[in-house]
Amino acid sequence: MLKKVGFLLLAIVLIIGGSVTWFISLLGDELTYDYSQHRPEQIPYITNAIHESRGRILAVVTSTEFIGETTRKTGYELTELSRAYYVFRVNGFAVDVASIRGGKPPMVLDADDMGTFDYAFLNDKEAISKVENSMPIDEVDPQKYDAIYFVGGKGTMFDFPNNRHVQALVNYFWKQQKVIAAVCHGPAAFVNVQSENGDFFVANKALSSFTNDEELFLIPKAKEIFPFLLQSKLEERGADFIAGENYLNKVVVDGNLITGQNPWSVWELAESTIRALGYSPVQRMFTAEENSIQALGIYSASGYDEAHSFVVSINQNAEQEVSRLSLATHAVVALINSEFKRAARILMLLNAIE
Repeated sequence: MLKKVGFLLLAIVLIIGGSVTWFISLLGDELTYDYSQHRPEQIPYITNAIHESRGRILAVVTSTEFIGETTRKTGYELTELSRAYYVFRVNGFAVDVASIRGGKPPMVLDADDMGTFDYAFLNDKEAISKVENSMPIDEVDPQKYDAIYFVGGKGTMFDFPNNRHVQALVNYFWKQQKVIAAVCHGPAAFVNVQSENGDFFVANKALSSFTNDEELFLIPKAKEIFPFLLQSKLEERGADFIAGENYLNKVVVDGNLITGQNPWSVWELAESTIRALGYSPVQRMFTAEENSIQALGIYSASGYDEAHSFVVSINQNAEQEVSRLSLATHAVVALINSEFKRAARILMLLNAIE
């Protein structure tokens, strides 16, 4: 009996070990590739920037370092600042950075999500100087700016909603019919903004933000930790909330208000901001992460065969790639949610990458 149990346990260990080895092999060199030395002058998209001055955009970040009363660190999401920053700059707009308290705000740097543009930002002396010497929100002159962009990060849930200077800026851009953009938790800036007659800024406006499902998947105790769930609060204020699929790109444009659901929405949101300012965005080659998110979107909308065809078409383009790590992450999320067919299909897409 004990021998049988022992052989059974050994078989299970071998199967699990083999599966893990196979899974890791699907990731290729993505786990070991070093992006850290990438610099802006090495990226053709950045070096081909428009040189005419089209105006200025203000990016606003949180100054909150910890989530509520916990010891869990937070801050602004670097990827949500860096990618939009370069889209704005390439398309002819200067970018200034403000934070609630000014100075050097806390940064969230998730190595799993970092790519070429994010490390280029860290190696960009001008960009880093802007963020490490950010303006205090109460010193901002809104008349200097054509658009305002509220960067996400869980810290925004604590210091954006009740800050009177944030509210004043949103109100100013609203009344002046200037462009207002926000991504992920950035729309926390909107929840308490009201007009002089008491109307909430978000009432009857179509928008998106980090959803309740996304929040609760990552932080099951989010209702206890945060002052509110962002989607619920925006809906409570009368917003026409539009949720896309969890952890996939979703951007909502309602006139001059442009919102993105999560970090994977930043590229489209930034380029939608440029369009709202009256310009066609400079052409840009999609990143490997964007291609993987697009493949997942195609799978959800049109099925596996269409997604597989898309991955194969990317394989045939020497200048394009699909992020293996992004697909693998979504496969794991599907497994955790007991979506076994979806997980298997995503792994098949992952296996199709050459």
